Amino acid sequence: MGNHIVSDRNNKKMPLGDDCHAWKKKTTDVRDQYDFKEVLGTGAFSEVVLAEEKRTQRLVAIKCIPKKALEGKENSIENEIAVLHKIKHANIVSLEEIFESKSHLYLIMQLVSGGELFDRIIEKGFYTEKDASKLIQQILDAVKYLHDMGIVHRDLKPENLLYYSMDEDSKIMISDFGLSKIEGTGSVMATACGTPGYVAPEVLAQKPYSKAVDCWSIGVIAYILLCGYPPFYDENDAKLFEQILKAEYEFDSPYWDDISDSAKDFIVHLMQKDPTVRYTCEQALQHPWIAGDTALEKNIHESVSAQIKKNFAKSKWKQAFNATAVVRHMRRLQLGTGQDSEECCEGGQNLDGAADHLSSCTFHCHPTSRV
Repeated sequence: MGNHIVSDRNNKKMPLGDDCHAWKKKTTDVRDQYDFKEVLGTGAFSEVVLAEEKRTQRLVAIKCIPKKALEGKENSIENEIAVLHKIKHANIVSLEEIFESKSHLYLIMQLVSGGELFDRIIEKGFYTEKDASKLIQQILDAVKYLHDMGIVHRDLKPENLLYYSMDEDSKIMISDFGLSKIEGTGSVMATACGTPGYVAPEVLAQKPYSKAVDCWSIGVIAYILLCGYPPFYDENDAKLFEQILKAEYEFDSPYWDDISDSAKDFIVHLMQKDPTVRYTCEQALQHPWIAGDTALEKNIHESVSAQIKKNFAKSKWKQAFNATAVVRHMRRLQLGTGQDSEECCEGGQNLDGAADHLSSCTFHCHPTSRV
């Protein structure tokens, strides 16, 4: 995660909002209130640690950010905090409080323990268009909330979608706001960022862009949820970008043969090359595939899960937020075998360099031939 600066057409830095610095940091020792358990993952310049609040025994995720790693990146983390502090939504991971020591910032985050979107789909024995529709509806509702607040996520992708709990009917949660920006009034953004397979054509074209980029990404996610592979893929990045720039994608047979025309129509409206005619979240929420009863209830689990396994391989490196580690820990707790880990983030570790390397190796899409 670099130091992404929002810019307007004149490439001037834009304000993040009047309340950008309105959060209150606690300067007491974070360990007076929380027992640190195990490291869940490593990000570009932070670690995420599982912790237990001593007073309530409630589990939280703590993002530990060494100040050394922040040198030159202050705008990035201040932006993330400003964004998170504004957000209160049932489908978005919340920032609860902030601690500061001489060497670290600690962001106390809501813990989501249900695991990753793809893992849960693979584990299911039954999965339908209706299930995908319900997932997308939750994402649209959350992103509409962000857009109404003038916030653009800019990096929506399946890896950032985690289940709140291990319950069968658990809600989905949007996590990772490291690339989000708060729009200035009437602003457009011009910083190229995000994950290539999910970014809108206007981002790759380095044109000024707006909240419509998130709607494109939701279209890509919906596409994957219905077939198990991405709409754009080429081992050559230049060719991949060319596909995206032209918005060239297909509903290939046989993978889409059992998918409704309504689902395809929904995706087409979100994956419009021209952002001015692309569906907004509000429009997408009113589409029959979301608001009506056109999403089919035929079991598509076998085909979709097989394609997900084939096309989305996890790296051996830690993810920025390792949801699998959370699930493993929660299961240990349920079995009464919880073990504390002494490994934690203020032990003088140098997260620079190594963390940057790790972050560049996390959960990537590796589609292979579907033939």
